[in-house]
Amino acid sequence: MIVRLLEFLCRRFLDILGTQMSFASPLFLWFFMPATLAVYWLLPPRLRNAVVAAASLVFYTWGAGPYTLLLLAAVAVNYAAGLALGSDRWRDRPEARRGVLLAAVGCDVAVLAVWKYAGFAGRQVDALAEALGLGHTPVVDLALPIGISFFTFHHLSYVVDVYRGSTPAQRSPVRFVTYIAMFPQLVAGPIVRYHEMAGQLGDVRRDRFGDLASGFPRFALGLAKKVVVADSLAPIADAAFAQAGGQINTPTAWLGASAYALQIYFDFSGYSDMAVGLGTMLGFRLPENFDRPYTAYSVTDFWRRWHMSLSRWFRDYVYIPLGGNRCGAPRTYRNLLVVFTLCGLWHGADWTFLVWGLYHGALLVAERLLGWDRPPAAAWSVALRRGATLLLVLVGWVIFRAESMPEAWNMLRAMFTWCPGELDEFVAYAANRQRVVVFTVALAVVVAPAGPALGSLIEEGRGRAARAARAAVTWVAAPCAAVLVAAGTFSPFLYYQF
Repeated sequence: MIVRLLEFLCRRFLDILGTQMSFASPLFLWFFMPATLAVYWLLPPRLRNAVVAAASLVFYTWGAGPYTLLLLAAVAVNYAAGLALGSDRWRDRPEARRGVLLAAVGCDVAVLAVWKYAGFAGRQVDALAEALGLGHTPVVDLALPIGISFFTFHHLSYVVDVYRGSTPAQRSPVRFVTYIAMFPQLVAGPIVRYHEMAGQLGDVRRDRFGDLASGFPRFALGLAKKVVVADSLAPIADAAFAQAGGQINTPTAWLGASAYALQIYFDFSGYSDMAVGLGTMLGFRLPENFDRPYTAYSVTDFWRRWHMSLSRWFRDYVYIPLGGNRCGAPRTYRNLLVVFTLCGLWHGADWTFLVWGLYHGALLVAERLLGWDRPPAAAWSVALRRGATLLLVLVGWVIFRAESMPEAWNMLRAMFTWCPGELDEFVAYAANRQRVVVFTVALAVVVAPAGPALGSLIEEGRGRAARAARAAVTWVAAPCAAVLVAAGTFSPFLYYQF
């Protein structure tokens, strides 16, 4: 009996070691995270950055394999560029400094372009050549390294901040690797601008128990969002969108679109909560990424609340350098369209992402033209504006999620022109009683009247409600999520693919 038990445990351990490591995997929750925190706690404070850097490279290597070399090459190029840009010998040579900046930015953009967009561009050229009767052209499809969009933006932030003089160049390679490769935010954000982290990298004072007490409940909240809510809604959304290429009726389309809107919010905000909580446990304060986005009164307000670190990045490094809103209305509208075109492409190399970005850019331009980007004055209009904004965002999510534009149009047609019929049998099977309850509760949570974001309340709140929330996620939500993880019901985070 004991031999069989040991054999089972060994097999289970080997199975766990053979899985991909994500925040919601047994390998991470039961081995990697406890081991990293234990080493972090036991070693002297001056070694904090070294511990985080080493753990981060192990974490990334486990998931990316040989693509770790690409990450390290990018780290080396940008570290060297930062030293050159920050050197006193270059202060009186503005042309040379600009050349170094352009070279570093060019390398970063080239890495992203080759690995993320070369295949898409090749397929478009091949389709055009075939349409013109010229035959097929070669198409090179490269595997997408995980987190490439995020660590590229971190590198760009670093070299631009140093060039602008916003912060000194980082001379310690260990601290620089810690900033770029920090495993809580390496794969799916939040996107951390260098000037936000520069001071923290040099401050190794630690309140171990305080950081753990503050960070773990936030991590537990994110884990519950992901495993209990997002993963419960995923089968409904997947089953509905699988019908988008054929005959799909109106009830199926609306249920699928709504389920995906809830899934992507709880999945991505759950990851962000886990990242912020992990960062806190390691002594870092990462920026917030969500602030109840489905309570927004306009699409402009939505982008102040959704993926806030991405919005701030595009604002500081693209929108403002293009002129922002300082050069008249036409250029402001152009700048908005440029930013959201890039935002769509940043999410993925496909026409659906490009159209989604243009769609949001056009909505922001329309709101500025109509004056709807400002808060509503009358109380009665708040609910109306919130409902209209949520509907517009929902349309965007259909385009974002669909496999192709024809499937997106088919889904939207079913949503806005009556196509009678009962729920598709696969969708009805996926929408069992437990998932319907989760769907209903999740919908009620995201459309409830505006209030403080739960993540911030749990981590920073001091009142009775905050203490009750911390106790609930620590002693109820986290164990429930751990049981689901142990049962193997988790799935990869949606933003791992970006």
